[in-house]
Amino acid sequence: MTFILQANEVELVTRAQNDDRNAFSELVRIHSQGVLNVIYRMCGDMGVAEDAAQETFIQAWLRMPSYRPGTSLRNWLYRIAVNTAIDMLRKDKRILPGEIEDLNLRDSKPGPEAMVASFERTEVVQEAVLALPKASRAVLVLREFEGLSYQEIADALEIPVGTVMSRLNYARKLLREKLEVKLFAYVEAENV
Repeated sequence: MTFILQANEVELVTRAQNDDRNAFSELVRIHSQGVLNVIYRMCGDMGVAEDAAQETFIQAWLRMPSYRPGTSLRNWLYRIAVNTAIDMLRKDKRILPGEIEDLNLRDSKPGPEAMVASFERTEVVQEAVLALPKASRAVLVLREFEGLSYQEIADALEIPVGTVMSRLNYARKLLREKLEVKLFAYVEAENV
């Protein structure tokens, strides 16, 4: 199944590089959720993430002739997505986590108190991720939320694997420190 998808993707890329908008639209359909997830994890605002995802695919269309078949299209798109997210963060430094309506809470059965507690914990984690330096945040998002390998992250961000590992280690350390303090205070307040 994966081989068929890859063969189909190669054909779609070739057609898109020859200005076939339908082929490019299919590539967008295949990769849009992953791109949106990466950007959302980078900026924490669904509206901004949707705008940045749209900008990512505009940039991808414009740069399609420069894409080298044989390399990972997903990684190429994620590199554009991360750069677009960073550009948007530079333009609007006030981006904070979105409203509760923006979260996709999977289990609709918990009561209101459990939902509020879950939202507050999610918000604490999101704020901690957003507080990380952009380079470290990008590596963390691609590894922990998108499941990319070290090599795929290195390819996507055009950095050495050793840099990926050091940035990821640094991001995890900072995140652990921030969350230990915040979540400990949160649990203490919850138990009062």
